Amino acid sequence: MRSLFLGLLCLLAWPGARAQVRQKQRPRPLSSKGQRVPSLQTNSLESQCKGKPLDFVFVIDSSRSVRPDDYEKVKTFILNVLSVLDVGEDSTRVGLLQYGSIVQSEFSLNAFRRRADVERAVRAMTHLASGTMTGLALRYTTEEAFSEQQGARPKSAQVPRVAMVVTDGRPQDTVEEAAAEARQAGIEIFAVGVGRVDMATLRAIGSEPHSEHVFLVANFSQIETLTSVFQDKLCADLCLVVDHQCEHICVSAPTSYMCKCRKGYILQPDGKTCRAEDTCAEVDHGCQHICANLPVGYECRCREFYELDEDGKTCRKIDFCDLGNHGCEHDCISTPESYVCRCKRGYILNLDGKTCSKIDHCAQGDHGCDHECVNTEDSFVCRCRHGFTLGPDGKTCKKIDHCAQGDHGCDHECVNTEDSFVCRCRHGFTLGPDGKTCKKIDHCAQGDHGCNHECVNTEDSFVCRCRHGYMLRPDGKTCKKIDLCALGTHGCNHECVNTEDSFVCRCRHGYMLKPDGKTCKKIDLCALGTHGCDHECVNTEDSFVCRCRTGYTLRPDGKTCERLDICQTVDHRCEHQCVSSAGPDSYVCVCFEGYTLAEDGKRCKKSDCGDGVMDLVFVIDGSKSLGTANFEHVKRWVNGIVESLSVSLGGTHVGLIQYSTKVRTEFTLAQHHSAQAVQQAVASVQYMGRGSMTGSALRHMFQHSFSSAEGGRHGVPRASIVFTDGRSQDDVSAWATKAKQAGTCHSMSLSFQNMPV
Repeated sequence: MRSLFLGLLCLLAWPGARAQVRQKQRPRPLSSKGQRVPSLQTNSLESQCKGKPLDFVFVIDSSRSVRPDDYEKVKTFILNVLSVLDVGEDSTRVGLLQYGSIVQSEFSLNAFRRRADVERAVRAMTHLASGTMTGLALRYTTEEAFSEQQGARPKSAQVPRVAMVVTDGRPQDTVEEAAAEARQAGIEIFAVGVGRVDMATLRAIGSEPHSEHVFLVANFSQIETLTSVFQDKLCADLCLVVDHQCEHICVSAPTSYMCKCRKGYILQPDGKTCRAEDTCAEVDHGCQHICANLPVGYECRCREFYELDEDGKTCRKIDFCDLGNHGCEHDCISTPESYVCRCKRGYILNLDGKTCSKIDHCAQGDHGCDHECVNTEDSFVCRCRHGFTLGPDGKTCKKIDHCAQGDHGCDHECVNTEDSFVCRCRHGFTLGPDGKTCKKIDHCAQGDHGCNHECVNTEDSFVCRCRHGYMLRPDGKTCKKIDLCALGTHGCNHECVNTEDSFVCRCRHGYMLKPDGKTCKKIDLCALGTHGCDHECVNTEDSFVCRCRTGYTLRPDGKTCERLDICQTVDHRCEHQCVSSAGPDSYVCVCFEGYTLAEDGKRCKKSDCGDGVMDLVFVIDGSKSLGTANFEHVKRWVNGIVESLSVSLGGTHVGLIQYSTKVRTEFTLAQHHSAQAVQQAVASVQYMGRGSMTGSALRHMFQHSFSSAEGGRHGVPRASIVFTDGRSQDDVSAWATKAKQAGTCHSMSLSFQNMPV
């Protein structure tokens, strides 16, 4: 455990130690030359870890899940850490708090100036054995433990602020926000988890990087396994803090260091300088030609015009053609020290000595071709231009008669051209897209006929024709629709509407067509059954309206009916509230809560509940979640209750406590003896605005608020009213039960949502 904290302190003292983490290497006892490696260089680990002042606070989980023997191991762990601390006013200041359902500060940063006093306070600690409010403890650490009032040095002094959190279980509250606030306040947090701790919770608590601030062990007995981790990371890295004088590499051990050479070098007897190895001179290399030293080992090499065999030692003569970079277009021929290029039959070597060119027989000028000469592999042939054929002599050309060959495919006529043929059609026909077939000319298809509807080809021209229901105009091209309604023979009762090729009859709005398709009759909309009226449907000229029966009125939707509220139509004279009864013209008067109806059935009088004698204590929630505006609303609500009480020296006495993270008595039962004095005291209460420790508030109320020291009277009924707006951060059941068993008459818990206004 001592080594664990030594590592932690060095991490804070030397920022450079974080930037470079050296991998631990096992030194070889002997070098490759059989020389003994010098012993490790040692240094004082403790002296390297001390000297830099810190403000350090232990945050210890004291929940009931920590067994008594494990709690003692935690105290031993703290004492081991303290044994290496340079405790003093100008060096390291130490504070400690433990937490369960509540946070308990054991000693602050300014409590002790000697290590012995700190150790004595640690040994005197007692186990809380309650819940696990880790978030509450972190918030207390930020707001209280590291405050200047409790001994933290000002931030301008640049003294590191460090907290170590040791916990063994899942917290009962949230830690993310509290831990983030602590880190933003400049506090570096180390999280040590023991047992079944959620790693995500540890990461939320610890500072980054998590690899250097978050640690987890299986149980309290194994917490010592973290010792070597911190030694390797921090205090043991002497290479960063001593003048090691290593020529190549310095390698750290937990409390020492050693020098090491790069590959291909040997450490000298001084244990610091290095010299290169001559491998070729020291081993049987077996190289046929040349042995060459490398930074690590050696390699065999060959003389000029030779290359190394697969065995890596013997040499063979180079076949330059096999190297694949000769560049010969055809064939490569190796020579003793180089190569030459050679061309295949029918080709000659070009001036570059690598590429080959075909022998051009046609260029020699004695081929005798009538049109064209074409070189072959080793000679030439004659070829005729398009439209000609080669004669039997293989040299002369004659024109081809394509039409005479009979395979032209022309539908009507074939006509020879310069080097081919074309097809031609007779009069009245046009040549098809294939250039061979002929078809009759389609005058309508030419697109310039001008017909409004349809074009019909004739023998040598075309005529226009109209679609059904239309007639051709005198111009012979355009069409007009035949208006059957205009003929006056349709017989429609109301309206006639032309269709594509006929007509239909249509009725005016509010009428429907009879089966004869011509005459119209009025529509009975109410009879259709789709009107949706709640009571009665009444037809109008072209629609309908809904109507309600006597004693009902039509709603804004125009269809449904609601019963008339007699309270809105008569002078009921009810002092508080009028409520319609079952009868059509009946109502009753009703009073607000806390009042009763007078004998006249109209007026209301106040209930007599405030005339008794009692000791009443208000317990109000002042947590952050309530907010200032809602807190003022609660104060007005309390004063409203006080207004209904008979507060006097011999009557009702009123006290009030407020709670959040702490509990504060605002005024006792003995302080005020009039309703006005109590109301003024309530109005001056200041909002606390922190956590919500309802259980602590109930304990305070039970132990102190009804005591004779604070004005509690013997034989007088006791009552308490508890107001809270959310879940408590501690247990409430135990103290609530004790309060009831002790004779508290009335105890109620109200939320802001159901609080009377």
